[in-house]
Amino acid sequence: MKTLKVGMLGCGNVGTQIARLLLANKADLASRSGAQLELVKVAVKDLKIKRDGVSNALLTDDAASIVNDPEIDLIIEVIGGISPAKELILTSFKNGKSVVTANKALLAQEGAALYQAASEANVDLYYEAAVAGAIPILRPLRESLVGDHVKRIMGIVNGTTNYILTKMDESGTAFEDALKQAQLLGFAEANPTADVEGIDASDKAAILASLAFHSRVTSKDVYREGITKITATDVKVAKAMDLVIKLLAITELTNSGEISVRVHPALISRTHPLASVRESYNAVFVEAESAGQMMFYGKGAGGEPTASAVLGDLVAIARHKVVGGIGPKESDYASLKIAPIGETKTRYLIRLNVADKPGVLESVAHVFATHSVSIQTVRQTGAGDRAELIIMTHTSNESALSATVKELGNLPVVTDVASVLRVEGAI
Repeated sequence: MKTLKVGMLGCGNVGTQIARLLLANKADLASRSGAQLELVKVAVKDLKIKRDGVSNALLTDDAASIVNDPEIDLIIEVIGGISPAKELILTSFKNGKSVVTANKALLAQEGAALYQAASEANVDLYYEAAVAGAIPILRPLRESLVGDHVKRIMGIVNGTTNYILTKMDESGTAFEDALKQAQLLGFAEANPTADVEGIDASDKAAILASLAFHSRVTSKDVYREGITKITATDVKVAKAMDLVIKLLAITELTNSGEISVRVHPALISRTHPLASVRESYNAVFVEAESAGQMMFYGKGAGGEPTASAVLGDLVAIARHKVVGGIGPKESDYASLKIAPIGETKTRYLIRLNVADKPGVLESVAHVFATHSVSIQTVRQTGAGDRAELIIMTHTSNESALSATVKELGNLPVVTDVASVLRVEGAI
């Protein structure tokens, strides 16, 4: 049986698990790919750090020596970030080496350049692990659903934020306390900005949108809001209405045939399949013209789940190396435009602190009417200076809803706009 030599760039938690599974499942991987897959060199920053299951003899701090080694056939990139990952992958392509990467940020920002370089070199670029860890979602979009028309994708694609929101929902925990729990358990980084501000999810949303709608979508095209402003009161109000708050990555086609792509916290019904996705798990809900509704669910992060996705891709490119052929190239034929966030259709749940006196509802309703936003329900709680209005709107343009909220904040009868949350799906 042919032997294919593998070089790996990076050896953190994910890389260590990849190395372990390559050795532990050596026979099975050979049978499935048609070649012996031998890890021969691993690039790391610090040679002094001990990595369980990875021989020191494999380690080098010269990453360029791996991508330029003519003896190495396939490359795994798990460094992360933009540079030097981009330069190393491009050099790999130039030297005729196919690449498996888990680098969501790089793909979301520089995916077009990577695709072009891989196509020119006639090599593979696979990246299932870049979105939702072990969950197979990218390959179904690239291959299984290529004969269909995807209409909408809505997903929970960040385990850290989902863990935090789960704790807030189930225990009434404040955001700051739930974040600390996530950090203690290793679900959140010491600096959690990329997760809690939606940056990680927006990278993944861009990748999903690109594949679903056959157009180039970058992270800059994604409207983004994080979860740092979600309060225990928001969660309590949601529970009272049989709703749950999730950080959602949403991409869909507008009525005008443009791509709407956004990441933000949103309310969904507790009967929606995504509502039951707890703690650090991920799920992606897909709606297609012929296939209908599908949900992909599983572990969205962690060393072993991510390594599983990487090895699945490694087997695929190894097969191509053995029997010939090439994986899917970039599909950007549609070249659809990105819809401004103001054109997105959504609903709002608005909480207003108001003075409890005659004419308040009339004043508030007039603002909604001015912007042609229809009110679905209104509920008042409290009395006196601490009265609160909870207003659910019908579907409208984001621009009209946003303008409504801005004007409400300027009304003399409104003390403050306590909270604004979007509502997704049937309620």
